[in-house]
Amino acid sequence: MCHELNNITENFDKPKDECGVFGAFAPIDEIGKLTYYGLYALQHRGQESAGIVTGDGENFRIQKGLGLCNEVFDDKGLSELTGKVSIGHVRYSTSGDSSINNTQPLYISGRLGKLAFSHNGNLVNSKKLKYELEEEGTIFQTTTDSEILAHLIAKSKKDNIVDALKETIPEIKGSYSFLVVTPSKLIGIRDPNGIRPLSLGKIGEGYVLASETCAFDTIGARFVRDIDPGEMVVIDEQGIRSIDVMEEQKSSLCIFEYIYLSRPDSNLYGRNVHLVRKELGRQLAREYPVKADVVTGVPDSSLSAASGVSEELGISYEMGLIKNRYVGRTFIQPTQKLRELGVKLKLNPVNQTVDRQRLILVDDSIVRGTTSMKIVQMLKDAGAKEVHVLISSPPITHPCYLGIDTSSKGELIGAEKDTEGIREAIGADSLGFLSKEGMIKAVESIGGTKGGFCTACFDGDYPTKLVDIEWAGC
Repeated sequence: MCHELNNITENFDKPKDECGVFGAFAPIDEIGKLTYYGLYALQHRGQESAGIVTGDGENFRIQKGLGLCNEVFDDKGLSELTGKVSIGHVRYSTSGDSSINNTQPLYISGRLGKLAFSHNGNLVNSKKLKYELEEEGTIFQTTTDSEILAHLIAKSKKDNIVDALKETIPEIKGSYSFLVVTPSKLIGIRDPNGIRPLSLGKIGEGYVLASETCAFDTIGARFVRDIDPGEMVVIDEQGIRSIDVMEEQKSSLCIFEYIYLSRPDSNLYGRNVHLVRKELGRQLAREYPVKADVVTGVPDSSLSAASGVSEELGISYEMGLIKNRYVGRTFIQPTQKLRELGVKLKLNPVNQTVDRQRLILVDDSIVRGTTSMKIVQMLKDAGAKEVHVLISSPPITHPCYLGIDTSSKGELIGAEKDTEGIREAIGADSLGFLSKEGMIKAVESIGGTKGGFCTACFDGDYPTKLVDIEWAGC
């Protein structure tokens, strides 16, 4: 029997940010607003839905909905989110539909009391676990894999949430940074490979947990440390304690956090994301010393790498493309006749910068190639003599099953064509991808406290067994 897996094949040309989680245990009056500001700093990680749960020791207050943070929450609603503990979530669906039912945090009430969950990542044994749970009579309310942990906890015979989590967490496989909250306790858990990031901060007499350190800067918290792979931290009135739920396995932080996903002002394992991207650009220039007049980058995630290319080659950096920051993930689609205007709604060339110039166009990645082709043509229409495309990562040749929404393998241009074939497809005068070895060298050169990265989208070497694919027999 083959249990068919769902493929998400949205029409996009960039890896989609997975999700962002934020939690706080702090004796302050406006914990709802604190959580809102933390989520706002993480908005780039998910733009489909947002939610906050706060606890006052006995009960929860919950607000969530579809849309951006400033669309879901208002001042009156945030003022009602009182208590001393909270978790929040911004979502981009990598598993499950984009619907209000899947909006997190998820809430349950059972033998162990009231619980709420936020999840960043993707479980690779969710189909198998869900099948087994449904065979036992479990009824699922959502289509997101995050609900599985709730049902596993409900099955546990342990008499408290910490012991129940210690028992059930080893059953789930894949990538995850989970935040679990009771009305009086905040718990953070990271997968044993450390694929998804999770950091601990201090604010006043309390603590905060977040997907990225930029959230700490926004709320005035002090960074304490990264949560270790396989670690669970429990924060309550007694303070903070650490529990090794599982032994740390091969350290495999998703390297796309450095390349594209994280905000440039965030730090991961002691490495500033902007400085890493700049070094990726420097290494790219060493591997492809292109002769040109101007270097420019695709806003916003490629600008740091573009500055590195510019400095290494001694070629001036100019703003060749302007991004319309008021275009989100969804906008009114043009008619068929105006379909080609789609890219120009988001990007527009600065004609005076590119006219009659030999350009180096720096981007962080190519997924399908459609947007790259349109940008190259746009620059040539604006008068560029040559457009040389440099990519600050290797070709993406394999889909991600661990929390980033990339196309199926058949839609990845890097899986179908070699570099010359991609160059022809996008219409560039030359094309260079950063080597895998150069990418690792650039990241590690910045220093940091830990090494080891997941590079599966570039080489197919997944850090954890893909249970569902083998179980499905597909």
